[in-house]
Amino acid sequence: MPPLTRAIDVSRRYGDVLALDRVSLDVHPGEIVGLLGPNGAGKSTLLNLLAGLRRPSSGQVELFGGDPRDPARRRRLGVTPQETGLPSTLRVAECVGFVAKHFAEPVPTGELLERFGLSEVARRQTGGLSGGQKRRLAVALAFVGRPRLVLLDEPTTGLDVSARRALWDAIREFPGSDSAVLLTSHYLEEIEALAGRVVVIGDGRVLADDTVASVRDLVALRRVSMLAAELPPLSGVVTRQRDNGRVELMTADSDSLVRQLVSSGVSFSELEIHAASLEEAFLTLTSRED
Repeated sequence: MPPLTRAIDVSRRYGDVLALDRVSLDVHPGEIVGLLGPNGAGKSTLLNLLAGLRRPSSGQVELFGGDPRDPARRRRLGVTPQETGLPSTLRVAECVGFVAKHFAEPVPTGELLERFGLSEVARRQTGGLSGGQKRRLAVALAFVGRPRLVLLDEPTTGLDVSARRALWDAIREFPGSDSAVLLTSHYLEEIEALAGRVVVIGDGRVLADDTVASVRDLVALRRVSMLAAELPPLSGVVTRQRDNGRVELMTADSDSLVRQLVSSGVSFSELEIHAASLEEAFLTLTSRED
């Protein structure tokens, strides 16, 4: 089936800042695709282009086979941006009902509130909701019109663990054979829980586009640090840095690396091994010449 949305060699500049650099992406029916990357990687910029809120500096963006700025095409799109404003005096059910009036066959208000765990606050004014409840409502509103494509930008920001998992369940229920979800996150756990396919973005470029398992292996690096003089060639080292006599090596297999160090007879001390943060993994991916 043709993609619901696509970006073809898209670049976007904000003055001298290159936010996206020749990014290509297709989202097909039936998919939940996760955009994974650190803050400032270009994830939100890409969603804004796909939603028709921004125009690319170069390249082409399509939504349902045409211009994403076409109102008729955007009618089949649901969006939750990173920051949303809700009318504080409207009750939750009234807010859902107001949005539903814009669609021919909206999801019934009670059904939607039940799905997103908001039934108990249906009569509460949105101004009196907690931050997590407001976020759940903002995500729920993206699904009111039975969209074919939903774009979610950091959907679980501000939610506690239980609320986050409840929202994951509601999102998982959505995609059918003719619909899809594209969501951004810098939480690997969140992408693992929701997406079947992961696109890793860093410094405005696509670093990886693969299954969750493949991307998990790609970013599951360990940081091996020690005091040492010159080290021999070591296999499996992704990057190495030296700072005041301390050497830091990034590797996917720290056990193998330590065995190589011991068998080489090289002198080292104060060995430390830590899981690399996701940010470090992204920076490592970005720095790879290939």
